Parts: sequence; structure tokens; C-alpha cells
Amino acid sequence: QVQLLESGGGLVQGGGSLRLSCAASGSIFSINAMGWYRQAPGKQRELVASITSDDITNYAGSVKGRFTISRDNSKKTMYLQMNKLKAEDTAVYYCNAGILPMGGSRYIELWGQGTLVTVSP
Repeated sequence: QVQLLESGGGLVQGGGSLRLSCAASGSIFSINAMGWYRQAPGKQRELVASITSDDITNYAGSVKGRFTISRDNSKKTMYLQMNKLKAEDTAVYYCNAGILPMGGSRYIELWGQGTLVTVSP
């Protein structure tokens, strides 16, 4: 069974840093684009950052210059380095990826279960 598992969330003071990880597991042939989304209480889920299989990155304006997305294809893992965190960054962070399972004929979109990031003022 192919799945995504996030880790690294927690409570941090404003101005601090956290590093999120998203590991893909199971029988995987390849991983296409990956991304981090977040959903704050009472708000819609929004894209935070994305990265293609060629390492082309894209960021939401609110995190540009503070967050860095990266991936290690050998470990099937994606990261989100979050610096200079603000109270408004508080949300559940989800990873998303397009994955081609071993023996599969098409990419499937998977979501992780989410990890909570809380930034105290």
C-alpha cells in the first residue's frame, strides 16, 4: 500500500524554525510533483509550496523567503524548512504527491494525514 507520512510538526515560538518531512512508502515506481498544503481553523486548504520532479519550486507569496521546499528522490522524501515562523503560519500541514505505483499504469494523487504546526505569538 502506497502512502505518505508527515512528521516534524509541533509547537514553536514566533520567529523560530521547524522542518517538516514527508516520506512516501510502499511499492513506488516514480514520484512526480510534490507539494505542501496547509489548513488553518475555519479556512480553506491552501498551497504553501510545490516542487516538480526536476526540482522546480513554487511558493505562496506569504511564505516566500521564509520557507524552503526540497526533496530527496533516493529517500522518496520531501521537506519543508520553515524559518521566521509567524502566528499566522499555525495550521495543519499536509503533503501531496503524484505517485506511480510499481506495476501501475497511471499516476495517483495521494495525501498525507497531516501534521499540526502551532506558532505562539
